[in-house]
Amino acid sequence: MSEQLSGAAILIRSLEHEDVEMIFGVPGGAILKAYDELYSSPIRHILARHEQGGGHMASGYAHATGRVGVTFATSGPGATNLITPLADAYMDSIPVVAITAQVGSTSIGLDAFQETHTWGISMPVTKHNYLVTDIDEIPSTIREAFHIASTGRPGPVLVDVTKDALADTMPWHGPQDIDLPGYRPSVKGHPRQVKAAMDAILRSERPVLYVGGGIIRAEASQKLRQFAEQQNLPVVTTLMARGAIPDSHPLTLGMSGMHGNYTATTAIQKSDLLITVGARFDDRVTGNPEFFAPHARVIHVDVDPAEIGKIRKVEIPIVGDAKAVLGQLLTEGAERLEHDPAPERTGWIETIRGWQRDFPLAYEQDPEGRILQQYVIDELSRRTDENTIAVAGVGQHQMWASQFWSFEHPNTWINSGGLGTMGYAVPAAIGAQAGMPDRTVIAIDGDGCFQMTFQELITAAQENIPVKIAVLNNASLGMVRQWQKLFYDGRFSATELSHSNPNIPMLAEAMGCAGFRAETPEDVIPTIEKGLAINDRPVVMEFVCDPDAMVFPMVVAGGSNDEVLMGPEDL
Repeated sequence: MSEQLSGAAILIRSLEHEDVEMIFGVPGGAILKAYDELYSSPIRHILARHEQGGGHMASGYAHATGRVGVTFATSGPGATNLITPLADAYMDSIPVVAITAQVGSTSIGLDAFQETHTWGISMPVTKHNYLVTDIDEIPSTIREAFHIASTGRPGPVLVDVTKDALADTMPWHGPQDIDLPGYRPSVKGHPRQVKAAMDAILRSERPVLYVGGGIIRAEASQKLRQFAEQQNLPVVTTLMARGAIPDSHPLTLGMSGMHGNYTATTAIQKSDLLITVGARFDDRVTGNPEFFAPHARVIHVDVDPAEIGKIRKVEIPIVGDAKAVLGQLLTEGAERLEHDPAPERTGWIETIRGWQRDFPLAYEQDPEGRILQQYVIDELSRRTDENTIAVAGVGQHQMWASQFWSFEHPNTWINSGGLGTMGYAVPAAIGAQAGMPDRTVIAIDGDGCFQMTFQELITAAQENIPVKIAVLNNASLGMVRQWQKLFYDGRFSATELSHSNPNIPMLAEAMGCAGFRAETPEDVIPTIEKGLAINDRPVVMEFVCDPDAMVFPMVVAGGSNDEVLMGPEDL
């Protein structure tokens, strides 16, 4: 007779079959049976101090490793606390499986203790979700959840399991073959569309290869570089695609959009062809779509057909995986160029070089003045190797990090792009460090973001996860303050914080971390060196920064990308 296992044991064994190495979560009453089975599993559990932190840890782990991140939460408030990280992962196409417990199936709808309509609440912010009420459904549901989360356009999947399904018993029969007739993501692009795309590329005089986070998710960075070199195409990235092509590559123009650099934004505006791969024409890139790349025809490659034509009219749509389609374009390009060299486009490249020369990203640190955030980020980047993983929260520090950190490899830049989740950096960096223990992971955070989730540093200390946190403390909610200064006549309503409360180094020490503080520009490099030298516990480095510093270049929200403001004097 087959071994009888509880639903909870089957759940854990199913996760083991998916090669899950760690779970980030918080236990509670409804999910306690699963935690009891987890006690004897080889899967490592990392106890977050809040379910939101556990969700962001799973996301940071997935970002850094390319694997599916897993998070656990109990019913009711445990599940509702996961909604923000699920929404964050959904917007940025991050593969996460969230497993929550539900009250007993006969109690659903009766307002039982810690009951919430989890599958309903999470439906708009997940790629797919399940309510499992029968033990027999657990193995196949877990197999499907991992498949859906990691294929096609990746995203979060939630599995809500009732207490009785976890408690019931049955023989273990292992996961079955996946049969999802309604789920067949396209991989290869249509050959006719690939040929049409190559025709357009070879004819264009001012092309731009505009790429998004889909390149990272598809592990297509090498193909991207090869294709750019084959066709001599300048490359512009979105915020989510930083690192998809090395910053040191001569064809790299950097990030475009609201706080992108002048050259990247202007190259798109002046282009006659946009070869868009794995990007979704986010409003932070396009500004007013009516004025975005007005002279360009558009080739749009995306694994999600719903993104094609959603924002911008597309002349050549190609539905398919970024890596597969770039491979097809490379093959087609090689055949076309067998007897002819790639177009040099000398005039276009010279124009771009002129913009790079005339409108560089720059800052000037006054040795006697306040610490500039750009200076801290620049020095952190200089003093770490190119495999260091940089994680950012949301706001000014996020934009400065994307501008002044030098990215050479994919999966070395982690941030909350689409949802813009304050408090993301600390837990996401912990997840990334847990998943990549041999790499240096540095969270670049603002004091506002830091104060939302710093309690997760207790997790890092107790779990021996030596992540490093750089807090750029400008005593304010910086990006909101910038908008108030520029557009609300300097009425700083509810954005002023404090340089001294909390005392961040003392707070760090109280949570088992090393804490340091830099108050002047001459303190910056010694503080960084001390922080980088410690690897046996988490480190928090606070930098007391200029509250009046603002992020430029800037395109006003809803405006035209032809109007790039290089400083406040341009308003």
